[in-house]
Amino acid sequence: MTKNKHIGSSFEDFLKEEGILEEAQATAVKRVIAHQIMMAMQKRNITKIEMTRRMHIKSRTQLNRLLDPNNKSVTLLTLEKAANALGKRLRVQLV
Repeated sequence: MTKNKHIGSSFEDFLKEEGILEEAQATAVKRVIAHQIMMAMQKRNITKIEMTRRMHIKSRTQLNRLLDPNNKSVTLLTLEKAANALGKRLRVQLV
C-alpha cells in the first residue's frame, strides 16, 4: 500500500511542495483587492468611466485589468491611483 505524502499536511504545505504557493497567494490577494474596489465603486455610485477619469488613466481597458480578479499583473502605482480615486489610502505590509 502506498502512503499518500499529503495526508496530515496543510494545504499551504501542499501548495509549497507543488511550487505554486506564491501564485496561489497572489491570486487570492488580487481577488480580494478587485472585490474591495468594485464594492467601493458601487457604494459611491462611481461608474467605470468616472473611475477611469478619477484615476487619470487613458482607457477603461486598464481599469478592467485592475478589476479582473484573475489578472495578477497590477502595479503599486495603479493600486495607489485606485485608492486615491475612491478617497482611500493604500497600505501594503509584510506580515
